[in-house]
Amino acid sequence: MYSFKNDYSEGAHPRILNALVESNFAQVEGYGKDIYTLKAADLLRQKLGHSDVDIHFFSGGTQANLTALSAFLRPHEAVIAANTGHVLVHETGAIEATGHKIISIEVSDGKLTSEHIKAAVEAHTDEHMVKPKLVYISNPTELGSIYTKDELKQLSYCCKDNRLILYVDGARLGSALCAKDNDLALSDLPNLVDAFYIGGTKNGALLGEAMIICCDTLKTEFRFHMKQKGALLAKGKLLGIQFLELFRDDLYFELANHANNMADILRREIDRLGCKFLIDSPSNQVFPILPNYVIARLQEKYDFYIWEKVDDDKSAIRLVTSWATNETAVLQLVGDLQKIMKS
Repeated sequence: MYSFKNDYSEGAHPRILNALVESNFAQVEGYGKDIYTLKAADLLRQKLGHSDVDIHFFSGGTQANLTALSAFLRPHEAVIAANTGHVLVHETGAIEATGHKIISIEVSDGKLTSEHIKAAVEAHTDEHMVKPKLVYISNPTELGSIYTKDELKQLSYCCKDNRLILYVDGARLGSALCAKDNDLALSDLPNLVDAFYIGGTKNGALLGEAMIICCDTLKTEFRFHMKQKGALLAKGKLLGIQFLELFRDDLYFELANHANNMADILRREIDRLGCKFLIDSPSNQVFPILPNYVIARLQEKYDFYIWEKVDDDKSAIRLVTSWATNETAVLQLVGDLQKIMKS
């Protein structure tokens, strides 16, 4: 059975594994103060074109989100997020467990707009309510949609006008930046957002996310928050080595491009079969709407999520491609789908 369930089923790119093996016996400082992690942080600053950002490495996205959001907010302050947002739906109440409410905004395409933010701010009028303080978005969203540069600019302006923190979950940031419709560069982000992270777990790393803090007022004593949340790894070099390997050349973007290219094949060929899609997603997540009997047949050979019931006869499934997705498997799925629909 071949899996299209997620983009972290495989281990890590061989270059990363080789780098970890080659550095295995090197004795270095712990807790992210080793030479590899320091070099990785400097390299990312070069790629971002900003020498003044703080960079910290986490083992996973949920840990990165809960540490950052709880560090950035005072006890009475809240998070604004789309109703599909990862922190709201898929993190077991991690943010709420730190004492911060998430204000859910109903959206159709996974994306927040400045109008959404203004409405949330205006609805919370005084000290009898939580105070909206941080806007959480992910790029791409949970539905695979991406933010254009202009859309992110509008969010940035709105957040500044309302004294809100703009935070970007970048678990699949590579896929967003390499999408064909994208006009946003990695180096644009520090100019537009207060903090974001670059996801490695879902783009070829064994594990790891790189947190970039751009706003000076959010940088203070962040490592204390990391330690308290169990995020300061003694063997921090394991994270630094991976990001050093991902960004010393274009490997990070090569892997994201491969995932997107495999998803493009799925989109193109499934569209040719006359199927509709839940959403127009240009990233590595594809959401075709299929008859339930077709889905049941496909599940005999492929692993994927049934994402949403559309009606009594049809559902939307989610197919996710990765840096390691085999093109032969992609074409085989399309071929099997064609046979099932013709039978």
